Amino acid sequence: MARIAIADGMAPAAIQLLTNAGHEVVNQPIKASELLDGALSNFDAIVVRSATKLPAEVIAATSDRLKVIGRAGVGVDNIDIKAAAEAGIPVVNAPRASTQSVVELTIGHLLASLRHLPRANRGMREGKWQKKIMGGTELSGKCLGLIGFGRIAQGVGLVAQSMGMEVHAYDPYLPAKIAKSQNTILHKSVDTLFKNCTHISIHCNLTDETHHLVNNERMAMMPGKSRDGIKCGNHIVNCARGGIIDEVALLQSLENGTISSAALDVFEFEPVEPGYALIQHDNFHGTPHIGAATLEAQARVGRDIANAIMTVLNGEQCETTVNQHLL
Repeated sequence: MARIAIADGMAPAAIQLLTNAGHEVVNQPIKASELLDGALSNFDAIVVRSATKLPAEVIAATSDRLKVIGRAGVGVDNIDIKAAAEAGIPVVNAPRASTQSVVELTIGHLLASLRHLPRANRGMREGKWQKKIMGGTELSGKCLGLIGFGRIAQGVGLVAQSMGMEVHAYDPYLPAKIAKSQNTILHKSVDTLFKNCTHISIHCNLTDETHHLVNNERMAMMPGKSRDGIKCGNHIVNCARGGIIDEVALLQSLENGTISSAALDVFEFEPVEPGYALIQHDNFHGTPHIGAATLEAQARVGRDIANAIMTVLNGEQCETTVNQHLL
């Protein structure tokens, strides 16, 4: 029997899966100060989402008891996977569970932006009937640029193509044959992606390489006019990771009209303060990091990460170990 910490919550069915296997589950938050004081030394495993941070200092404060770290989701930028590997601790995630949910949210944000749905709703609540100024544009006939072309981006691309969009992608780690099989135009440079696309959706990890990848210079490259001759403006969506967009530059681009609309589910600093200038702009709308927040995704995430944790605790290698190459 192992003692497992659930720091950021988990679907009840997943917790039941662990307890049915004979493990003790402690389902409660752990303060950052407690983590630094070695709280994880009392556990064989910990499961986190994005709220709990496990930097090198926290991992160094644990004893040899901790055998596995589970990330209930995809991104692991809140975990120092190198430090974990140096301590002999596998880090496992659930990369497939939230794919469909994030695909649908991304498309939802695109549609909401182009048809001014949040702005129109706000106006009606204020007693305004703004029909004459709410003219939008269609997705059909436009070029969608995907930064990163993994599972979620490929899902977005398939939906976008079904709606008549031409799909482009930039992913320096992607074999060209994968893009070709998805009927997607693969760019060798992120700059050429921006130059060819009026709609950009972000689907890469946050790294030193991608931090503020979307900046004033690149947003200014976007054409603002589609190949079908429509002055559709430029639109950006990010349901991946905060910090990939320079949010100061994004606000400037919204204010000067370079960017016509922006929709973010993730922000560089979360939670966002109520008075944050970006979220006040009429042509911006956002959601509070809810990409995986569907009943279906949470059930899959919980099941997948519980099984991954138990695989490692059983002394077996897990296929979703993100730092296997470092162990």
